[in-house]
Amino acid sequence: QRVLRLAEMCRRLETEEEKVLPFYPSLLAEGEQRDAWQVLEEMPTEPLAQAMWDYVGLERFWQRFNKAKLEEQALEQERAALSQRNRRLRQLLRQYLAGISITQEMLGQPNPL
Repeated sequence: QRVLRLAEMCRRLETEEEKVLPFYPSLLAEGEQRDAWQVLEEMPTEPLAQAMWDYVGLERFWQRFNKAKLEEQALEQERAALSQRNRRLRQLLRQYLAGISITQEMLGQPNPL
């Protein structure tokens, strides 16, 4: 019962676009989809299948959760790459500034100007 209430609560928090559009497009033919829905609508008789039946409503939640986790990992990889690039650019900038700066030692040497 709690699982069904949680699934209903998650469903209420979905945007209109998420409610209308399927999360993943199905690769099944129309007849295969119809057969799959018939199997899902039948009440299972085996104990394990009955226990799993209680959690069918959370399928969309787990799909979205997994998608969010994948996006989080992709963003973390991008952040690491940008951080590495930032370090390299700072190093190049330090080298450039060191090359154009005038030191006390340079002022003591003869200047062609």
